[in-house]
Amino acid sequence: MSQHVIRPFEEADLPAAAGLLAERHQEHRKRHPLLPADYEDEQLALVEVTAAWESEGASGAVMVEHGELTGYLLAAPKPSPVWGPNIWVEAAGHAVREPEHIRDLYGAAAAQWVDDGRTAHYVLVPDDTELIDAWFRLAFGSQHAHAVRPVPESPLAQPPNLAVRRAVRADIPVLAELDLALPRHQGLSPVFSSGEMPTLEEAVADWQESIDDQDYATFVASYNGEVIGSSVGCSLDKSSSHNGLAKPDNAGFLGFAAVLPAARGLGAGRALGEAVLQWSAETGYTSVVTDWRVTNLLSSRTWPRLGFRQTFHRLHRLIGH
Repeated sequence: MSQHVIRPFEEADLPAAAGLLAERHQEHRKRHPLLPADYEDEQLALVEVTAAWESEGASGAVMVEHGELTGYLLAAPKPSPVWGPNIWVEAAGHAVREPEHIRDLYGAAAAQWVDDGRTAHYVLVPDDTELIDAWFRLAFGSQHAHAVRPVPESPLAQPPNLAVRRAVRADIPVLAELDLALPRHQGLSPVFSSGEMPTLEEAVADWQESIDDQDYATFVASYNGEVIGSSVGCSLDKSSSHNGLAKPDNAGFLGFAAVLPAARGLGAGRALGEAVLQWSAETGYTSVVTDWRVTNLLSSRTWPRLGFRQTFHRLHRLIGH
């Protein structure tokens, strides 16, 4: 007979769950030492698990074997309609001694989520092959990548056919156009993203207000004197998508890069990404983080070629279809 018991997550489970999370993160950092070391400490891991537990609407399950908690799963909904009738397992929301057991925990917890009408399920999983496989065998698929790389040790050479420079106010009309190019691309096959897109007028107004913001470094690439693409770099502190265990210390963020459709294939995307890498090094950051939709054929190829290594996989499952 099986010696494990699965039951709902309780507040008293927090310390033991934090210990499991600290163990998982320690193993994860062996592959990605740029990730923050803090969460190898059980007390700091406890802060992350507690935040997951205290999220509005949070629920989950634990596995107990021979009196010891050996796995847990916690999830909570996000209010944004972009994600559908959702439930999210964030980076600190799961840890197991045995990867296969995440399937048992999900089976126990997900019944209530679906009964509550939450049929769009998301989970942020470290790049542990066995753990990812277990989630895949729960009918999850890869949707989004989180990645990091160290800053370059020496200046990067600009491509001979492109000029990359900091953006100025005269670039605002094309910057606004590029603000629309990326969500338009994300809405096409094979991404089919349903994200909201601003109007051109809204994009122009936003750039007029923000282009002088010193917290952001905006670059443009030009070909034959015409601006064809842009990228934005900033501190990772400005990102709401990279938190806790997924947030390296002292990191820059490649937040945005877009190239006009007619100009793709000239190497502008790579050059714009390299501009943010170089700026990050000059600013004093030790690493750079970015993320991309894995179904975006352009970014999912360009950013790994720039040396970004995937640290977390955002997986997704839609129930009932």
